[in-house]
Amino acid sequence: MAVVTLDRLTKIYDRAHLPAADAVSLEVQHGEFMVLLGPSGCGKTTTLRMVAGLESISSGTLSIDGRVVNQIPAKDRDIAMVFQSYALYPHMSVKDNLAFGLKRRSVERAEIERRVTNVADTLGLSGLLERKPHALSGGQRQRVALGRAIVRDPKVFLFDEPLSNLDAALRVSTRGELAKLHRRLGATMIYVTHDQVEAMTLGSRICIMNGGKVVQVGPPLEVYKRPANTFVAAFLGNPPMNLLPGRADGGSDGLAVKVGEITIQLPSARCAPLAAGSAITVGVRPENIAEGARNGGAFASVPAEIVQVEPLGAETILAARLPGIERDVMARVGADSELKVGARCNLSLDLSAVHLFDAAGDVLDHKP
Repeated sequence: MAVVTLDRLTKIYDRAHLPAADAVSLEVQHGEFMVLLGPSGCGKTTTLRMVAGLESISSGTLSIDGRVVNQIPAKDRDIAMVFQSYALYPHMSVKDNLAFGLKRRSVERAEIERRVTNVADTLGLSGLLERKPHALSGGQRQRVALGRAIVRDPKVFLFDEPLSNLDAALRVSTRGELAKLHRRLGATMIYVTHDQVEAMTLGSRICIMNGGKVVQVGPPLEVYKRPANTFVAAFLGNPPMNLLPGRADGGSDGLAVKVGEITIQLPSARCAPLAAGSAITVGVRPENIAEGARNGGAFASVPAEIVQVEPLGAETILAARLPGIERDVMARVGADSELKVGARCNLSLDLSAVHLFDAAGDVLDHKP
């Protein structure tokens, strides 16, 4: 079993005003693909480097399989790390790069040959074993870096934004290879990225970080559909969730919310009780805004003026201006939309998918 437990793990650099990682608590289960996601400077890489043993721990406890490893050197933690840069030895062949770590650990030659051959077959490197890194493409180099980690058969794999140096097409294909690799190995993996697509497609669970703290942990769709606060709501999704400032406006049946010049009546079955006049933020994702008016209590029809149209082939992204609302509202509609810039129309908000956040940005309710 390879269970990694972070208990209030903290890193404070000399002369720093705030911790780089602030009381990070997280348990990564055996065989889990955990993704640390967040913007630059949020503490995700610092946290990963503490797990790897590349950064000292200011306070807190790090355990692997129940064994506290705070003072254990990186080489003795039985982990393997893949960096953003390939970090290959330029004077060595692919085969020698794959075998280097095993030779340093005095593994028998026959066992080295067996492991290198198996990993090369798995990653499609069998025909490249005699090449030097300069003769490889970016994707091939990254596969060698992955293979060098896999060949060690560690308890835990750590990935520090390993796809950042690849072009868009290679990122997609290598992302698929990583997912297949995890299914095949069933190993514990911790993966750092700022790319939400990588997080959503790869992670068994996502740990979203901001300002050195853990903000929310959960399965990708759970975090996407039930954000804990406005930071998570705005960080996940492209375009992100529309966050509209408003006020509770009473209401005899449920909750009436005033947003700009629009009043939205939310059903009582899914609303937290709020005092009239309470400041709130209304969140609705672009895919929950439909083109045209829709009848029924599940939707709220609002007038809009289209200010931008982005046809993307499979879908169309609209930017619309609603009465009394300063920021544009983004909507994701069908590819066959015929709306043009300047058009006036009705948009329908799916009330079952509306989120409410309090003045501090924390979630007030979720749809049942």
